[in-house]
Amino acid sequence: MRETGRGKRKWNETLTELFAGIGITAVLFQVTVVWFVKDRISYSMGLWIGAVLAAAMAFHMWRTLDSALEMGEAGAQKQMRRQSALRYGAVVLVLAFLMLTEAANPLSAFLGIMTLKVAAYLQPVTHKVIVRLRR
Repeated sequence: MRETGRGKRKWNETLTELFAGIGITAVLFQVTVVWFVKDRISYSMGLWIGAVLAAAMAFHMWRTLDSALEMGEAGAQKQMRRQSALRYGAVVLVLAFLMLTEAANPLSAFLGIMTLKVAAYLQPVTHKVIVRLRR
């Protein structure tokens, strides 16, 4: 978020583009892979749990970077390491919970988490599409 004239923060467009990429990638994984698995409900639940976690991680990264830019170098590095460990810990906890409870497929949850990686690579394309749609 950037500061505007009255102290309000403006939403970051890159974050919106990442969210769009995560959603599009998750939908593509849903409609293609679901036909090749035996337990479609468990696959779908895991995929969407992972996609929501990916979106939460993207938001958390953005907030962490935004706050780290206002710190000194040493403080920013420490903050980034701590928050990165927090994100990875959350991923481990969610995947461990899914493995232990069998509430959803942990492999499809991991696939859902990887939608963040795909969205990051596709962000320039997503940006161009969103800019064209706004015209």
